Amino acid sequence: MPTTDLNALWQPARAGDIRLPHRLAMAPMTRSRSTPEGVPTEVNAEYYAQRASNALIITEGTQPSADGQGYLLTPGVHTAEQVAGWRKVTDAVHAADGRVVVQLMHVGRIAHPANTPHGRQPVAPSPVRPTGMMYTPSGPQEMPQPRALSTQEIASTVRDHRLAAAGAIAAGADGVEIHGANGYLAHQFLSSNANERTDRYGGSVENRIRFAVEVATAVADEIGAGRTGIRLSPGNPYNDIREDDTHELYAALVRALAPLDLAYLHLIHAGDEKLLDTLRSLWPGALVLNRAGADLAARAKDVADGRADIVSVGAPALANPDLVERVRSGAPLNTPDPATFYSGGETGYTDYPTRHDA
Repeated sequence: MPTTDLNALWQPARAGDIRLPHRLAMAPMTRSRSTPEGVPTEVNAEYYAQRASNALIITEGTQPSADGQGYLLTPGVHTAEQVAGWRKVTDAVHAADGRVVVQLMHVGRIAHPANTPHGRQPVAPSPVRPTGMMYTPSGPQEMPQPRALSTQEIASTVRDHRLAAAGAIAAGADGVEIHGANGYLAHQFLSSNANERTDRYGGSVENRIRFAVEVATAVADEIGAGRTGIRLSPGNPYNDIREDDTHELYAALVRALAPLDLAYLHLIHAGDEKLLDTLRSLWPGALVLNRAGADLAARAKDVADGRADIVSVGAPALANPDLVERVRSGAPLNTPDPATFYSGGETGYTDYPTRHDA
């Protein structure tokens, strides 16, 4: 691929208060390699530091509370031990001249009690069981019916995000990203099938966007809007999500978020170009775009055409610790090994070669 096709990617940028040397960012990817207590380790620090040449590292989803965990061996940022673990990561990334934000991910109903230390029933907007299986220590199991959050518990969950954001900053992170995508808790509130509430958090578009806006407002108030991003995935049916009014819903949500002056909006783009153009026009700040499946030339064109300010990539960054150098030089890329995405250990995690090792 001629590097001239990618020139738009190599210009400096800003995401709120975070200055970026170029526009190619690492997307968040669950890797299931923390301790059972959700504490990041030295191996996690090595993994992220290896990838510090990306314009911005957005970490794997990190639970803001004990009830926010759904998968095995995912990190948290709500205990002192977890914050100390993240300090190892941020120190390593910064020593390698990188920038890192911690993604706050409350999974809601996409969980199983066997995967969590407390073993509690999952929580969600409504007691609607998701279809699909969850991997657990004893093998795949059906996800159970969740328990609906009370309005008081919703307020506590918003507060959990605020405190977790403070913990991430205390750990040295450059900011946080709120996970409002991919069928997890904030997305469940937006959904037509996961949210059957009849109170101020359900029914109308205005009510269904309320939780996401409250979380973003609380986090921005706690750590500063310039260090707060949010990720959305309009029209994404992943994790048994249905949206019957995607254009109206996301236009309303982005309009409500825009006055907060957040550092960035991170969109997972599924191909609805009209909706992308609408949301781009409604968003005044930096827009990070993940155009799933697109090559880098197409992603660079999004930047050149003004559809995005920054682009994020997942598996290529996972498999290529020196992705930026490889892309700049036109070197071939390592192929990701899906068998090791969640397998634990260093294999398929910190042992992908750089172009100089290969």
